[in-house]
Amino acid sequence: MTATYTVDVFCSLDGFGAASGSWTGYWGKQGPDLLARRLESYSLEQRMVFGATTFRDFTQMLAASSEDSDVRDPWVTRMRQLPTTVVSTTLTGPLDWPDATVASGDAVDVVACLKEESGVPLRSHGSLAMNRSLMAAGLVDHVQVTLFPVITGRTGLQPVFGGAADFDLELLEHRTLDGHTQELLYRPTLH
Repeated sequence: MTATYTVDVFCSLDGFGAASGSWTGYWGKQGPDLLARRLESYSLEQRMVFGATTFRDFTQMLAASSEDSDVRDPWVTRMRQLPTTVVSTTLTGPLDWPDATVASGDAVDVVACLKEESGVPLRSHGSLAMNRSLMAAGLVDHVQVTLFPVITGRTGLQPVFGGAADFDLELLEHRTLDGHTQELLYRPTLH
């Protein structure tokens, strides 16, 4: 049986995965529903898959954060405890991450093998460039977008789907968190 692969991204209404300036984590829109839902999603048995850039970003953010920082929210702590594969041609082990291994090679080849071999679902949070190539290769089963009610036209960073192929999206699930943030789960099909 082939494992499912879910791309999990945070996004502003105008399509950015982050912002500079005075924006804080979660664009300042985190609330109890969002944090509980994130922890619920990461409490399931699954394997994380990161590209090298996102993995480096996570390890640097965690190293620079304090214990009470939103970088260390319970769902992030849980995510860090999950078995993890880092797809990279530049990193080597051991990694400063529990139960993480490096898979060297092209992400499409690595994830295709993981999908065949894994007994648990696969999930990637972030890793935008890697996941755009995996979507184009037809390896992504679900795209989970947490859509924050902000427009970051002047300060937006990291366009989530910038440069991606064209896809039709079938809405599988949706929910409103904290009265304003949307969680949308789609099945992508190359257009």
